[in-house]
Amino acid sequence: MPYLSRVWLNPLRTGAQALLRNPEKMHAAVLGGIARQPITERVLWRLDTHAHRPELLVLTDSRPSWEHIVEQAGWPNAEDPQALVRDYQPLLDRIQTGREFGFRLRANPVAATRNPASPSAQQKEKLTAPRPRGVRVAHRTAAHQLDWLTSRIDKWGFTPLTSPDDLADTVPMVRLSARERLVFFKHARDADTPARRVVLSVATFEGALRVTDPELARHTLLAGVGAAKAYGCGLLTLAPLTSDSGG
Repeated sequence: MPYLSRVWLNPLRTGAQALLRNPEKMHAAVLGGIARQPITERVLWRLDTHAHRPELLVLTDSRPSWEHIVEQAGWPNAEDPQALVRDYQPLLDRIQTGREFGFRLRANPVAATRNPASPSAQQKEKLTAPRPRGVRVAHRTAAHQLDWLTSRIDKWGFTPLTSPDDLADTVPMVRLSARERLVFFKHARDADTPARRVVLSVATFEGALRVTDPELARHTLLAGVGAAKAYGCGLLTLAPLTSDSGG
């Protein structure tokens, strides 16, 4: 049974600051909340960065426990609950053809190519291998990132709602609410191997959509979309549709 958790972080605490700065550390903290070991389930998470109280959203197959994050990075002695865990099945049951929702998605829009303009050392190694495969190249402009979403959303079991523009045409009700470049170091399991620098172009999308294929839409919600899922990308969330769309 899937569960959606919401954990609040205290940005004034050193433990929270370390998690907020480094997606690898946040990923490790998220996995620390899963009791079933070894971890074989898909775990998706997203950080919604509000100024005073950042929110960590996590989607898991098994019921998690977040006491360690609250103790390290939250308000452990506060009166209000600092972590909420909800059954995700009621939302999945509402996914029916024609239903409309507001959505939010934090993603790493990329494309595969065998001819990158400025390949990194790691990409050069892959491209010169005996059986070369395409490498991922990030979409860095707002226009390309929006096109990445609108060209794929139909394959996820949804279609964006549209609104008329000034030319009496229609445009998708999708917007970029945030864009950022994440740079951090991923440490290898082998202590003798140097840490690898990771650079991600991340975009947060918000808008309104309609369900076109319920089975495919449920799969999208549970499996996530795009690359860099371990680093807080790919979790698509839905909410009741309002004039201020968001998930």
